[in-house]
Amino acid sequence: MDGMTYEHSPLGMWAPVSLNEVSARFVGVKTPWWVAGGLAIELAVGHRIRNHDDIDVLLLRRDQLTVQQVLPDWQWWAADPPGSLRPWIPGKELPAEVHDIWCQPGPGAPWQIQFMLDESYEQEWVSRRDSRVRRTIDTLGLTSTSGIPYLAPDVQLFYKAGAPRPKDEEDFTAVLPTLTDQQRRWLTHAITQAYGPHSWIDRLRA
Repeated sequence: MDGMTYEHSPLGMWAPVSLNEVSARFVGVKTPWWVAGGLAIELAVGHRIRNHDDIDVLLLRRDQLTVQQVLPDWQWWAADPPGSLRPWIPGKELPAEVHDIWCQPGPGAPWQIQFMLDESYEQEWVSRRDSRVRRTIDTLGLTSTSGIPYLAPDVQLFYKAGAPRPKDEEDFTAVLPTLTDQQRRWLTHAITQAYGPHSWIDRLRA
């Protein structure tokens, strides 16, 4: 999550669903999707790193209504910056400033899935942090041995690099040895372009 305080939301009441349940929801759906956040890093390294309070799933903004398709009987809330949640009206597309959707199976139930929306242009993913940072959509993610799509670790680390928290540093340290030379080069360039000098650069080049 992004650390913001949202009105009308029972913060802390998270009971995230399992990766297998998320995957089951998308059976038969052609829309691309990826597990994101710390769980994406764990799928990349192949083992548990730390505890997780929530589960993040990334969609392209153009595919946002897929959330309502895969969770038809749930409640969906748009996270409006700078810090409020509002019910998301069925069939209504969210404005560009909304990047997160919180989902719960019913009124008063714990939050179980957070969807994040990212930008795209034709066949390219475009970072909302810096539109110069791009890559083709078909290289945005990988697939686990159990068939679960997840955000490529270099892309996930790019987002974590913006303002690294202790858990982000832990994830970076855990996945760094698994990064290919190509992933290290892409991440180094993306971080430098979007954020400037960064403490991770020397470690990526080592």
